[in-house]
Amino acid sequence: MRKTLIALMFATALPTVAMAMPEGGPRHDGPHHRGGAAFAQLDLTRDQRQQVGKLMGEQMKQRRDITQRYLDKLPAADQKAMQDEIKASHDKADGQIRALLKPDQQKKFDELQKERAARKAEWKEFQAWKAEKAAKAQ
Repeated sequence: MRKTLIALMFATALPTVAMAMPEGGPRHDGPHHRGGAAFAQLDLTRDQRQQVGKLMGEQMKQRRDITQRYLDKLPAADQKAMQDEIKASHDKADGQIRALLKPDQQKKFDELQKERAARKAEWKEFQAWKAEKAAKAQ
């Protein structure tokens, strides 16, 4: 469910990011890694960038928690349907991105996808272990 929620949040954030992107694509000439282009224009100090990043991370976690509370209220069938729809949308986007790439880029893209899948499987295994450990502790 956590993967679904993250995917849902990512999917809902994409239009905002696309609209905020400067004409001509992303720029790589400034501190755009945290806070986007709007914060880059503020000439923030390193400490300010860290604090803004922390605040944005907290806000993202709160938004994720709120969304999760409402998603948990959905019937299991609706949750499954939502997961399937998000996965289909994600797979379609991956296919479209891959189609834009040159053969050598496609090879690297495929490698990155495999690495991502391995990390997701490892995370899922860790979460199961953590849940099992918590259950034993009770």
